[in-house]
Amino acid sequence: MYTYEHEVKYYECDRMGVTHHSNYIRFMEEARVAYLDHIGYGFERIEADGVFSPVVSVACQYKHPTTFKDRVLVEVSIAKLSEVKIEFSYVMRVGDKVVCSAQSTHCFIEDGRLVVLSQRLPELYQLICREKEAQ
Repeated sequence: MYTYEHEVKYYECDRMGVTHHSNYIRFMEEARVAYLDHIGYGFERIEADGVFSPVVSVACQYKHPTTFKDRVLVEVSIAKLSEVKIEFSYVMRVGDKVVCSAQSTHCFIEDGRLVVLSQRLPELYQLICREKEAQ
């Protein structure tokens, strides 16, 4: 598991003064990018290798609102891993309160075709496997 911190910006809030629901998807992406950097194989490297990782699905369960200046801690971990897909799990907290739980699933493609991660990027696959085992 990796923890990323995001401070809610004023522009991320709606007219009611709470964080607009769409921003939680952005927080997930920020956390996922930071997580991959943390394990030593960031998106820049993945894409430099000619591989891209589009979103296949995303789900968010909103528990409590957040507001301007709240510090949202986003815990990101690997929920599932196969040769062609990865599912991340996210738990977002402000203090001890869970404000959102979420999941995102991604595949890996090259030239528009699905790739087998363990064959195409074996170092990344092994890093993710080690992270998943350590959770």
